Amino acid sequence: MRIGYDAKRAVQNNTGLGNYSRHIIETLSGYYPETSLLLFSPKKKENPRLDVLKSRKNVRFIFPSGIWRLLSSFWRISAIKPDLKKHSIDIFHGLSNELPFGTKKTGIKSVVTIHDLIFLRYPGLYKPLDRMIYRLKFSYACRNADKIIAVSECTKRDIVSFFNIPSEKVEVVYQGCHPDFLKPVAQEKKNRVRGKYQLADKFILYVGSIEPRKNLMLAVRSLSEINRHVRLVAIGKRTSYQTSVEEFVGKNGLSDRVKILNRISFEELPSFYQLASVFVYPSFFEGFGIPVIEALSSGLPVIAATGSCLEEAGGEHSLYIDPHDHQALAKQINKVLNDPDLAAAMAEKGKQYVQRFSAHHTAKELSRIYKEVLSF
Repeated sequence: MRIGYDAKRAVQNNTGLGNYSRHIIETLSGYYPETSLLLFSPKKKENPRLDVLKSRKNVRFIFPSGIWRLLSSFWRISAIKPDLKKHSIDIFHGLSNELPFGTKKTGIKSVVTIHDLIFLRYPGLYKPLDRMIYRLKFSYACRNADKIIAVSECTKRDIVSFFNIPSEKVEVVYQGCHPDFLKPVAQEKKNRVRGKYQLADKFILYVGSIEPRKNLMLAVRSLSEINRHVRLVAIGKRTSYQTSVEEFVGKNGLSDRVKILNRISFEELPSFYQLASVFVYPSFFEGFGIPVIEALSSGLPVIAATGSCLEEAGGEHSLYIDPHDHQALAKQINKVLNDPDLAAAMAEKGKQYVQRFSAHHTAKELSRIYKEVLSF
C-alpha cells in the first residue's frame, strides 16, 4: 500500500496541525514498515522534529519541481495530481482539513481529517474572508473524500450537522500525544527547569495558545479565591488577547502570581507537566484537546471546561466546570490542591484512561480505514 500525505503542516508547523501530522505519519510508518508513505510538501524547511521521519526507510518526501516550485501553493491545492499518479499513490490523506481540488477524477482514493468546525460554531472569532475560504475547503473535502476522519465524537457531530454528511462516512480516530509525555523526566532536568523559570513549589499549569477561545482569563480570575502561595503558569503562543490578560493581572495585583511563557522548547514541556500540581483547560470550545492528553499522560490531575469535547479527552475521573464560572474553577482547583488522595487518584485513573489514545490503537484504526477505503 502506498499512502500519500499532505505534509505541509508536518514540515512547516511546530504545534497543532504540525504535531498531529507528524504523529500520524510516525505512528503508521513505525507500526507498518511494509507500507510506503510519501509526504507531499510545497516547501522544504529544516525542522529537527522531522528527524524521526527522515530516518524511516518507508518514508519519502516529495516536493514540487519545475515551475511549481514558484507556484507551490497552487501545486498543493490542485496541480499536485500528476505527481500523485506518477508515484502510484493508492490513497491520499489530507491531514489538515482539506484535499486537492480534482483528486476524485484521478481515481485515487482519498481520506481527510477534520479537526474542528470552530469557524462555524464561533464565526465572530474569524474574519469573514477566512470563514468563506475555510467553508469552501472543508465542505469540498468532506463531500469528495471517500472517508472522513474526525478527531472526536463532537467534531463528527458537527461534520454531519453543518455539512449534511452521512454519519457512516465519518470515523472517529482519537489522537494520542508524543511519547515523551509518557516518560518520567529525570529529577536533575526538572530541577533545571524549575530554577530556570523560577517555578513555585505549587503551581497551576495551562498550555495552549493565549487567545480568547482558550479562555486563560478564567484561570487568572480564579486566583482571587485560591491560596496566595499558589501560582499560575501559562505556556502558549502569544496573541493580542495576552495583552488583555496582562492588563488584568497588573490591575488586580496578580503580577507575582501569574507567569506567561511564550517560547518554551518542546524538550522542556514535559518537565512543566510533571512539576505542576494541577492542569486547567477552560477553553470554550475544542476539536479535541491534546494538552489534556499530555497532562493525563504525565500523571497530572486535569480540570477542563464543559461545552465541547473535553470530556472525551479527559474521561470521567477528570473534573469539569462551566467556562464562564471562575468561582467553580477555583473551587475545583482548591479541591485538588487540598486533597492529596484525590489528586493521586485522579492522576492514576487518568493515566489508565489515556491508554485508549495509544499510538498502537491509532495505527490499527488508520490501517483498517485505509483497507476499507481501498475495498470500495
